[in-house]
Amino acid sequence: MSDAVEQMRSGALVADSTVWEMVRERSGCLHCRGGFILDGFPRTLEQAGKLHRFLKEEAISLNAVIDYQLPLDEIVARLNGRRICEQCKSIFHVEGNSAAPHCEHCGGRLYQREDDRPEAVAIRMKIYESSTAPLIDFYQNLGLLTPVDAGGPPEEIFARTVAALEGKH
Repeated sequence: MSDAVEQMRSGALVADSTVWEMVRERSGCLHCRGGFILDGFPRTLEQAGKLHRFLKEEAISLNAVIDYQLPLDEIVARLNGRRICEQCKSIFHVEGNSAAPHCEHCGGRLYQREDDRPEAVAIRMKIYESSTAPLIDFYQNLGLLTPVDAGGPPEEIFARTVAALEGKH
């Protein structure tokens, strides 16, 4: 696990085998009656293939894969401006937090994740292009890809996501 944390801090992807073992440890959650959401997984074609085979073996259906769409400059600005409260773990953006550098909720100190620093974001975007972007074709070919415009405030993105998922189950 410490290797995974160090890789994430640098902006690199965690090894497929490590990620898959973490998912397998929690595979019981995929049998939840209410369904499941995997956030940030899979990130590579190898991970997607393993997940696809596992779900088939377990007779679990995958109804949709959300593809949040946002221009690269907006992605970089969001990640670079994200801050987290050391105390209550609330997440803010420097542009929307009137109390910065402190938490609006508890007054705790805000910090920037290592993988949100500009140099790590640049690495993450290069990795995305080579490792994660191919997943769009993979899930498109399976008829599961569900594009959602990720522009605007969180409430609007959430509403678009729910609307896109309605009728998919």
